[in-house]
Order: sequence, then structure tokens, then C-alpha cells
Amino acid sequence: MQYSERFSDQDLTQIVEQSLIYMCACPAQVAQALRTVREMHRYQLNCLTDASNDPRVHQAIADTATFTHAQLEDCMEKILVIEQWDRATLTMPPHLRKRQMQELTSDSKFFNLPK
Repeated sequence: MQYSERFSDQDLTQIVEQSLIYMCACPAQVAQALRTVREMHRYQLNCLTDASNDPRVHQAIADTATFTHAQLEDCMEKILVIEQWDRATLTMPPHLRKRQMQELTSDSKFFNLPK
């Protein structure tokens, strides 16, 4: 399987930021998992260049990271479609933003916070 990235690092940052702004952690969790797998994959590629390392170990890890990364990107694509994110700008759709804001304001009543 060939390693590829459908989402840039900046795309993942945008998804995390949108998720944090509107307190919707699930897309951010997938984006963070992608970041972690990418870091692991890049690290393994570096290890493969060191002749003193057993390449079988690092190739096994890199191969697994490649597979896992592809699965997580598929998951992210599904999330964006299901939740109707704007794929061009990677912004959370208005109906989800409204829902999150409603949940926040209902929570503020519980804590006796001003709206």
C-alpha cells in the first residue's frame, strides 16, 4: 500500500480549530490521531535510513502506519460528509455550530453564567 495524504497538516489544524471553537471533539480526535500516525510514519522512514537499525522492524511499523493512516483518512472523509462540513474551507456547518452554541447556552444556565 502506498502512503498518501488527502488532508494536509494545515487541513488537520483547521479541523481541530473548528472543533475546539464549537466544542465538538470527535472530528478533532480523528485529526489528532492522523497527526500522531503521520509523526510515527515519518519517524520510521528516518529509522529506515540508519543502516544500524533492523529494517524489518521499521518497515513493519511504517507499513502499519500507512494502513492505519489510510483508514483514518477514510473515517475523516465520512465524518465530513455525514456532518456536512464545507470540504473546501473545512468549516463546521451552520447547523452544527448552532447546535453546539445551544448546548453551551443551556450549560450556562446550569452554572448560572450569563449568556
